[in-house]
This record gives sequence, C-alpha cells and structure tokens, in this order.
Amino acid sequence: MVQQITKGIKISVKAKYDGTLYRNYRLYHNFSYYITIENKSLETVQLTDRFWKIFDSLNTIETVEGEGVVGQTPILEPQDTYKYKSGCFLLSNIGAMSGFYTMVNTETQKSFDVTIPTFQLSTPISLN
Repeated sequence: MVQQITKGIKISVKAKYDGTLYRNYRLYHNFSYYITIENKSLETVQLTDRFWKIFDSLNTIETVEGEGVVGQTPILEPQDTYKYKSGCFLLSNIGAMSGFYTMVNTETQKSFDVTIPTFQLSTPISLN
C-alpha cells in the first residue's frame, strides 16, 4: 500500500491483479485499485474532479480525467473517510498509475489539488 498526505487529505492506494481478459481481440491484464481518502484537515472538502496518468511498460501513457470518482463527488467533513474501488487494463504485465484529485473547500470555495501517490501495477509472475 502507498500513502501520501497533501494539505491534510490522506490518500492510500492498494492495487490488485485480477487476471487477463480479451477485449476487441486483444489480451489485456486487468488490475483493480482500492482508494481510501481521509480528511485529516479541519475543513470540509468536496472531491470534484480526478486526473490519472496510467503508464504501461510498453511505453504507452493514457490520461483519464473527469468529474468525481465512480460517479460520485463525495463531501468529506473533518475526520471523514471515503473508499472506492476502480480498475484499469494494461497491454503489458507491468505498469503504474499516478494523478491527483481536485478538492474544493466547501466554506471558502477555494480549490486545490491532492496528489495520488504513484503505485505499481504488476502481475504475480513479473514479481519473481
């Protein structure tokens, strides 16, 4: 598990390999990742947007950005925790992800970015 705190918001990530699957006649490696967001600050914040860079060891980089996470824009009061699961597909068996969430302080309406620490995506065989 990797963790990072930015402006009082703690992001923890755990990745899991889920096997292979075929999509559009290509073999992909399927990964899940589990995110925990903890508000350790004294302010109430709302997650409004996400930005991801997905690195594939075959030298491809995919960017994903959009509103919220898994269809939600959670509000976290001080000491609140929000968890979700998502996933991605890689052509290779090794990669990594990193990015940031955009948060808004609900009182001041000021936005700020919270770093999602880089985490590795690798199949069990590639770890030997």
